[in-house]
This record gives sequence, structure tokens and C-alpha cells, in this order.
Amino acid sequence: MLDVEKIREDFPILSTRVYGKPLVYLDNAATTQKPRCVVEAEVAEYYSCNANVHRGVHFLSEKATELLEEARDSVRRFVGAGKREEIVFTRGTTEGINLVAFSLGELLHEGDEILVSAMEHHSNIVPWQLLCRRKGLVMKVIPMDDNGELVLEEYEKLFTPKTRLVCVAQVSNVLGTVNPVKEMAATAHKHGALILVDGAQSVPHMAVDVRDMGCDFFVFSGHKVYGPTGIGVLYGREELLDRMPPYQGGGEMIASVSWEKTAYEHLPYKFEAGTPNYVASRALKVALDYVNQTGMDNIAAWEHELGRYAAERMAEIDGMHIYGNAQGKESVISFLVEGIHHLDMGTLLDRMGIAVRTGHHCAQPVMTRLGIEGTVRVSFSFYNTKAEVDALVQGIKRIKQMF
Repeated sequence: MLDVEKIREDFPILSTRVYGKPLVYLDNAATTQKPRCVVEAEVAEYYSCNANVHRGVHFLSEKATELLEEARDSVRRFVGAGKREEIVFTRGTTEGINLVAFSLGELLHEGDEILVSAMEHHSNIVPWQLLCRRKGLVMKVIPMDDNGELVLEEYEKLFTPKTRLVCVAQVSNVLGTVNPVKEMAATAHKHGALILVDGAQSVPHMAVDVRDMGCDFFVFSGHKVYGPTGIGVLYGREELLDRMPPYQGGGEMIASVSWEKTAYEHLPYKFEAGTPNYVASRALKVALDYVNQTGMDNIAAWEHELGRYAAERMAEIDGMHIYGNAQGKESVISFLVEGIHHLDMGTLLDRMGIAVRTGHHCAQPVMTRLGIEGTVRVSFSFYNTKAEVDALVQGIKRIKQMF
């Protein structure tokens, strides 16, 4: 098992006091805290080799370029991609999905169909709605049951000869459900469709291999996996990215420009218009190295233990209702306590130094399906402890007494 107390020393913010109380940070599904090495990597690049990449022959530019491409190779290995050309840097999961929606969308035609799961984050709904309106496409919803699991029998029935794409989160940001994306990819391909997998909530918690998974596109954000904000990744199969037109135009993504026409740069640069966030990409590499050194199996084992322990302790509380009881589940718990509004619960927990998330979690269709307005969400990282779970449970019990 992990030496959690030793790991916590790498995260200075965890020693913060909130309203005079020790911080208990349980909002990791929103963003993770950053180890000291990640912050230092950003500072070091600004201080030692800050220069625009790919465009200069001088030492600093070449060094910055080298660091950027090293980061791309690290990401490729981390997600199991076959080629560095298949790794496109974005600002995050949202931009990656929008890139595919726009660029792949240019290859789709009126009446084509897109299947989107019922448990998606708005970032994996709204871009497809915009595309459907722009191109006259049809969106269908893959239903989920009361346990928060997708109904695969109904999923298979949704396919028609016009189905072109499936969009699904590998892990639900609300329910923690781990979706069977490998099986879903095989089904999509059997029907001649592509599949995009949102990995924002999976990459921090489990090993990912996009080739084994069989997905055509995979997206995630750096800040969810202990890296900086403003950097994300789109993996796309090379032959698909080659066919897709650029998402944005400008510098960096061109091979040549004349008044008559423009020739685009080869992959992945065709999709990286403008100056890339080369400092954040370096820090992302450091974050992924940190995860690798800690060991994803170790991380997963401890987080599953935390989730199990928290669910057991929270079940002791009268009036507790936990949403999402899938057999395969990550360490995310969304709950309500009878008679207490989720916002009141979150606000009062905050006064105890306990950081949780409240509301619809950018997943309003999930809330509609569950028949509620919102939940309180606790989400764990490998730097959390059972003592913090105990503090959460005691806090909820105290608040319940207030009401």
C-alpha cells in the first residue's frame, strides 16, 4: 500500500487551514491538487528555457521544442497510443471534444446519427447538439438504469445504418460508474460507427490503453491528473485525423500559405494552431511521471479502499441516500441526506474545512433522470486518508443534528 503521509508532503496545499481547521480536500473530480514537482517544472521552464517552439533556430527555442515533444511522447506512452502523430495538445477535455465535433462533423451529412450516453458531462453533450443543429444530424441517448449503469441491450438497438459516432465517458463524474467502453467500442465498430471516449475521470484513477480499448478518439485534461490547468490531450487514430479538416487556422498548423491557397502541416500540428502551451505540456509530463512512479495499481487500490470505507461509514447515517450503485465504480460518491439541501450541506461542510462539490456537476440530464436537482459529491485521490473520511462523516452527522 501507499505511504500516504509521505505522499501528502509532496502537496503543500494539503497543509492549508480553512476557517482555522485543517483542509480536507474531497473535490478531486473537479480538479486535483498539484505535487511540488509539477509547480517547480513550470517555474523552471519559464526561468531557464522560455522561448516559442518550432519556430526558432536559437538554443532556447530548440530546447523548449525538445521539451514539448518529449511531453508528447510521454502522453503517447501513458495512454498506449501507437504514434506520436496521434497525440494533439488541447486546452482540456472540452476543447478536445469540440475539436472532434467540428472537424469530424465536416465529414458527416444530414440525417447521420450520433449516440450519446445518458450520464455525460455537458462537455460531451453540448458540442454534439451544436453539430446536430448545424448539420441536420440526429442525436440519440443511450439509457441508464436506476443503479447508474448503461443499458447495453438498448444501446445495441439504437444503431441504424446511419449511426456514425458513439460518445461516452469512461467514468461518470457524478456516479463514479465505470462504463464498459471496450465492449461498447466493439459494438460501435460492428455497426460501422466510430467511438469517442471522455477520459477526464478515468485517467487519474486507472491505467488506460487506447489501442486495447479500441476507441477512435480519447480526450482528457491535465488538471484532473495532477497537472496544470490549460492543457489537455486528444488522441485520435492517425487515419481519421488525416481525413479531418483543421479545427482552427493560424500559425504553426501550416506548411505553406499563399493568397491562392494554404497547405496544412502534417499531424499533429495541423490541429495545433498558434503558440501551444509548451510550459504546461512540460508540467503535464512531470505529473504523468509522478503518477507512474507512484504506480497506477497502487493508486487504484488505495482509492478503491477509500471509496469502500467511505460508503460503509456514510451508510451509518440515517436519511443518507447515495446515488450510483454500479458494480464497477470509481471513488466518487454523490449523496443527499433527507431534509437537507445539497447547497446547505456543502456550505456547512466548508465551514468545517471540508471541500466538497454541490449542484448538478455539469450533468443536468443525469439529475433529471434521478429526479433530483443536485447532489453533494465527494471524490477521492490517493493523497486522501481514512481520517479525512471520518472527518467527513462526523461533519455530516453534526449538520444533520442542526437540522
